[in-house]
Amino acid sequence: MFLKGNKKDVSTDNVAHISELISKNGMEEEVENFVTRSVHDIKFTVIIKPAIISLVALVISFFIDLSYVPILGDVSINIGKYLFPSWKPTPSPVVPFTFWWLPVLVYVLFIFLAWLAYNKLKIELVRTPASETIDRIITSYTSVVDSISTALPLIGAAILLISIRLGEAIFVGLSVPFEIKSLIILALGKLFEPVLDQLSVEFQSIVNHVTNFKERYYSKIQIDSSNNLLNKLSPIDSNKNVEISEKAIENLNKFNLLLERTTKLSVVLNSNLSLINQLYEKMNSAADISNEKMEQLKSLANSITQATDSLKDEKAITGLKHLEAIVNKK
Repeated sequence: MFLKGNKKDVSTDNVAHISELISKNGMEEEVENFVTRSVHDIKFTVIIKPAIISLVALVISFFIDLSYVPILGDVSINIGKYLFPSWKPTPSPVVPFTFWWLPVLVYVLFIFLAWLAYNKLKIELVRTPASETIDRIITSYTSVVDSISTALPLIGAAILLISIRLGEAIFVGLSVPFEIKSLIILALGKLFEPVLDQLSVEFQSIVNHVTNFKERYYSKIQIDSSNNLLNKLSPIDSNKNVEISEKAIENLNKFNLLLERTTKLSVVLNSNLSLINQLYEKMNSAADISNEKMEQLKSLANSITQATDSLKDEKAITGLKHLEAIVNKK
């Protein structure tokens, strides 16, 4: 969306800024409407499919019981008779306590926690559609489910250890049935985690769509703004455009040549500065030279200079050759 009207009365920067504000406000309103519609379209029934496995485990828990289960009867004894027809159960004076309802109660609690997470996600996502919000909410409710399913077996183990010295009635009638159901609840808690993960996936798809929409929207605004700016800066006369292009190429060539010369000069200057620095460091590291030593060095330099000049005389060279011949004969 861009402003229409007399563009000459308004500067290019102001037009672009106002256009961006109008476009941004329109985009934000559209995003809010999309998020609101999408969140309301997500129903709590999306948990049914991932909850099937945990529901099957809940049904199986009715058949893992030492006591009487309503409708099913004495399931453990009936299963034993089915597997071993000749087996006869030993009558026991202790009647185990009925805990068939405990996994059902905990599973209902898990469903309630998932419903709370669902409502929390709907509220928070409308406010701030961000992945961090979804991760924070799902992680907190997953931790609650995991804590409940892990705590009950530990409590059952403690009761089991205590009931050993309290007699067979407490041990077989209370501790063992409770520990069995607690272990089943632990399995239910692990199998229920995909339900919360499914809620995370459903709401995360909305966040991903909003992110992609914003990226495409801002890219379109940048492209449109760049095209408008280029259209305003481009000259109307094509001949003038050619002249400007040729002049620009000529200036670029000159600038490139100047950069090459500057680079070469910089390399030479850097080399000279490095040599000067090395010489300065050697002079600083050398011992102090007295005036007497300086005079000796000066005298030695003069002697070397005179000897060099003498080598240019033919008589001196002939005398040196005779001296070399005498030394070789010896």
